[in-house]
Amino acid sequence: MGIQLTAVGGYTDIGRNCTAVNIDGEVILLDLGLHLEHYINYTEDEDIVKIDVHELTQVGAIPDISSIEDWKSKVKAIIPSHAHLDHVGAIPFIGNKFNAPIIGTPFTTAVIKTILEEEKITLRNDIKTLHPNSHYKLTNNITVELIHVTHSTPQTAIVALHTKYGVILYAVDFKFDRSPVLGKKTNMKRLHELGNKGVLALILDSTNATDEMKTPSENVAKQMLKDVMLETNSSNNAIVVTTFSSHIARLKSIIECGKKLNRKILFLGRSLEKYSRSAKSAGIINFSKHVEILKYNKQIKNRLKDVEKRRNKFLLVATGHQGEPKSVLSKMLNKELHFNFRPDDHIIFSCRVIPTETNIKNREIMEEKLKQNKVRIFKDIHVSGHAAKEDLRDMIKLVRPKHIIPTHGTLAMINATASLTLEMGYSQSKVHKMNEGDRITIA
Repeated sequence: MGIQLTAVGGYTDIGRNCTAVNIDGEVILLDLGLHLEHYINYTEDEDIVKIDVHELTQVGAIPDISSIEDWKSKVKAIIPSHAHLDHVGAIPFIGNKFNAPIIGTPFTTAVIKTILEEEKITLRNDIKTLHPNSHYKLTNNITVELIHVTHSTPQTAIVALHTKYGVILYAVDFKFDRSPVLGKKTNMKRLHELGNKGVLALILDSTNATDEMKTPSENVAKQMLKDVMLETNSSNNAIVVTTFSSHIARLKSIIECGKKLNRKILFLGRSLEKYSRSAKSAGIINFSKHVEILKYNKQIKNRLKDVEKRRNKFLLVATGHQGEPKSVLSKMLNKELHFNFRPDDHIIFSCRVIPTETNIKNREIMEEKLKQNKVRIFKDIHVSGHAAKEDLRDMIKLVRPKHIIPTHGTLAMINATASLTLEMGYSQSKVHKMNEGDRITIA
């Protein structure tokens, strides 16, 4: 029968990531994620909340699995590459559609379990934890390997599917960070070994393919935070930082700066609590030793009464980096919580605006409210977790695949990856630009 791939989601825009690989009648689902813009549009929240699957399908927030209806009974595993919601967020909603285990690294499975527990969602799927740089014999014909790679959330993996036809590599959401703030470097040695062994296909991240550069190390973001937090006078002002709740390395750097400022550090919001708890559960880091973590609005409201009186003694880390209307930062600005921004207070956005219409609009509204309060705004204190063009070039050189399938991007991003492959000498017949629902045969 050979190998067929179906582009279920993530091939025409960023989100709903899911690729189905059929190897001699045995199917692996790589990722099962949310389309975060559509999800936030519908819920006004960045957190997972229990919602009807039909509603999420209608608004385009989860992958349309009708394209693999004929493969549904053949699925042997769901393998999320890492813990970001655009890769795991649909599992709580449609994981039950498949009689197959979920396999991921410790942090990834800890996040999934935390979501299920919080929302009281029951899945029939077994959840199996596989440590980074480990193998798992899934069937007689398929062995799964999770190869450690650096990204903006811990224990991200390049998924390798070992088959008699060769290796299929699923490399989305990665970069080559030579000096990570948290965790190990990318396992370049193993990628080189696989390149020598023979990689049949590389399914490749395209998010930053239009950026003609190498993506900087997370250490650069750490230094940017130090410059803003430690070198700008804030002795009489409140400091509020917002970033991706799943960015455990970034949160670690923020805590280190907060300690040097001799401020008590508060994490405010459900998603910060969720990812902090998952990091502790996975044995990565225990933030609760250094930080007071407040999850619910009532807790936050009561605590901010005291913070308001001694505002220069605290460092507040709040959800709301994209301006989400139900986030803690939005509620602070809307006077729903006991906090009043004052002139010259510091707000630090340790993130970039994910360039969707919803996010751009929400952030504009948030920043306008901050400006009305005459708050000092520090934006884009951030480096990306995605491979830029020169990292993609290095990946292709390292593993030397026969086929390349660009994914995880808009049409412009996909085209940029395809152009790079042609520049590197690949023929058009070996580079497969796919639309969602498309199916190709590679062996």
